[in-house]
Amino acid sequence: MQNIWSFTRRYLWVTAMFSLLFGACERSVDDLDAPGFPSNPDVFIDGFSGGLNYAAFGGSVPTAFDVDEDITYNNSAASMRFIVPNFGDPNGAYAGGAYFTGVPRDLSGYDALTFWAKASQTASIDIIGFGNDLGQSTYQASISGLQLNTGWNKYIIPLPDASKLTAERGMLFYSEGPEDGKGYTFWIDEVKFEKLGTLSHQNPAILNGENVVVAAENEETIQITGLISTHSLPTGLNLSVNVTHNYFTFTSSNTNVATVNASGVVTVLGAGTAVITAKLGNIDAAGSLTINSVGESVKPAAPAPTPTQPADKVISMYSNAYNNVPIDTWNTRWLYSTAEESFITIAGDDVIRYRNLNFVGIEFTSQKINATNMTHFHLDIWTPDATNPPNNFKVLLIDFGPNNTFGGGDDTQHELTFTAPVLTSQNWVSLDIPLSNFSGLTNRANLAQLVLSGTIPNLFLDNVYFYNNSAPPQVPTTAAPTPTHSPADVLSIFSNAYTNVAGTDFNPNWGQATVVTQEPIQGNNTLKYTGLNYQGIQLGSNQNVSDYAFLHLDFWTANSSQLNVFLISPGPIETAYALPVPTSGWVSMDIPLSAFAPVDLTNVFQFKFDGNGTIYLDNLYFRK
Repeated sequence: MQNIWSFTRRYLWVTAMFSLLFGACERSVDDLDAPGFPSNPDVFIDGFSGGLNYAAFGGSVPTAFDVDEDITYNNSAASMRFIVPNFGDPNGAYAGGAYFTGVPRDLSGYDALTFWAKASQTASIDIIGFGNDLGQSTYQASISGLQLNTGWNKYIIPLPDASKLTAERGMLFYSEGPEDGKGYTFWIDEVKFEKLGTLSHQNPAILNGENVVVAAENEETIQITGLISTHSLPTGLNLSVNVTHNYFTFTSSNTNVATVNASGVVTVLGAGTAVITAKLGNIDAAGSLTINSVGESVKPAAPAPTPTQPADKVISMYSNAYNNVPIDTWNTRWLYSTAEESFITIAGDDVIRYRNLNFVGIEFTSQKINATNMTHFHLDIWTPDATNPPNNFKVLLIDFGPNNTFGGGDDTQHELTFTAPVLTSQNWVSLDIPLSNFSGLTNRANLAQLVLSGTIPNLFLDNVYFYNNSAPPQVPTTAAPTPTHSPADVLSIFSNAYTNVAGTDFNPNWGQATVVTQEPIQGNNTLKYTGLNYQGIQLGSNQNVSDYAFLHLDFWTANSSQLNVFLISPGPIETAYALPVPTSGWVSMDIPLSAFAPVDLTNVFQFKFDGNGTIYLDNLYFRK
C-alpha cells in the first residue's frame, strides 16, 4: 500500500492514451487462464489494496483523482476523491482513469462490485464500471448515468457472468465530464467485490433487446451492438449493465447466408435469410438480427474516372485524387431517412455506397466550406437502378450564412434535380454543376450541409468536390500582403510599409526592352514589369547589408515561365536566384542572403531581374 500511496501523493500520473471503452494497445490474454490467482475482493478499503495501479485516460485531467482523509464514508480512514474540471479547463476536458492490478485476480466467487459514493451536488457520472485493464479489456462492464447526490449511498454493479472473471486485472474505471459546463467533486469509498446473493432476474440482450431486420448483400459486415445485461437489485429496481461481446456466445441460424464471430461481427456470405441470436452463459439474450440477403450485389466493375482538375483549384470532400477537408458525417440519420451508408473499394478506389436511399444528410458544420472562389460542384455517381423518367436524383446545398448557425435567419439553399438522359443505369455519371445554377444559394462562404435524395435507392458516390474552372486573372486583384516585420529590422528598397532607401532609380537605362510602371493595386503602390527581358534597380546609395539575414520580396505573374533576381556589388559581382513561376497569387519569398555569394554584402548597389512575361513586384527589402 505504501508504494501506491506515495504514487498518489506525488501526482506521478501515467496518462494512458487509449479509447475509453476499449484499450488501444494489444496484449495477449491467453496466459490468464491458469488457476490459482488471488481472490482478493478489495479495491479501496481505507486505502488501496496491494498491487493496484492507476492511470488517467488520455485527454483527462491527470490530477483529477486523489486520496481524501477528511471526507469519508462512516468515518473511514480515507476515501477516493475526484475533481471534475470546468468546461474549457486547459488541463483536460474531463476526469477519467482506470485502476488495474499487476497480477490478475480471480473474481469468480463474487456477483457484484459495490461502493459508497456522494457528490458536492446532484450529478450523474457518465460511465463507471470494471474490467478496463489498459489492454484488451476483455470483460469490461459498466453502467451509464450513475445518479449521485450530496449524501452517502451504496451502489451495486452486477457481474454479468462471474465465471469468466478468473483472471481479471481491471478493478474499477470511470469517466465524468462537467455538469452543465461546470465542474464539481465526488467521492467513492469502500470499493470491493461482494457475493451479495440477492441479485435476481438476469436478462441479457443484444441490440438493446430489439428484433432488428436488415437487408444485406454478400461481403457486407454488421457489428452487433446494444449489448446489455439487466439485473434486479435488492431494492427491487432493475439495472442495465453495458457489457462487451466477450460475455456472449453468438449463433447464426444459417451459416450459408451469414456467419457471426466471437466479437459479434456478422459477415454476409450468400442469398437467403439468417437470424443472429446470442446467449450470456446459459441465458438466451433478448433481441435478434435478421439478415435478408440478396446475395451478390450489382456494383461498378471499374472505379469512377480520375479527376483532372488542378489540386490548387479544388476543395475536395471525398476523393482519392485530392486531400479532403474534414466532413463530420456522410449520414446524419435524420428523422425519416432510410439511407444506409458503407465505405467500400472498387478496384482499389474508395467509394461511398448508399442503400435504401430516400434522402441522406451530409454534414460539415464543425469546419464549414468557403466555396466563394469556386465555380463548379462535382460528383461521380453510379446506380444499378432504372433511371428512366420519372426517376430522379437531387442535390441540395445549404449555407448557414455569416452567423454560422442553422436557422439563424441568413441561411440560403438551393436544390437541383437530374433525370435521364443525364442519368444512366450501370454507368459512372460525372455531374459538373455550375454553382451559378444553385440560384437560391446566394452565399457560399459558410456551406455546412449537402443533401442527396431522389427515387434511386442504390447509389455509389465518389469524387465529391468544388473546383474553380475560371480562367486565371491576368492582373492581381488584391494588393501584396502587408509586411509585419519590425521597421527596426528592415532596410527597405520598395514598400509602402517602410521608409525606402532615398534616391533609388527603379528604371535605369540599361538598354532593356522591359516597360516599367508603378501602379496602385487596392491603393498600394506596385512595380510592374511588362514584357520583361531584364530590368535593373539602381540604389540611391551603396548599402552594407551584411547584418541582415534575408532578402524579402512579393511577386505575382500569370504568364512568366522564367524569373530570376540578382543581387549586385561593384565589379560587377552578381548572383542569380530563381523564383518559382507562374504564380497562383502573390508569392512571398524570404531568400537567405548567403544564396547570393560571392556578392559583397557590405557594398550592395544594384538589383537585376531577368526572365519573361509580365511581373508585379512589391515589398522588396532586407530583413534581420
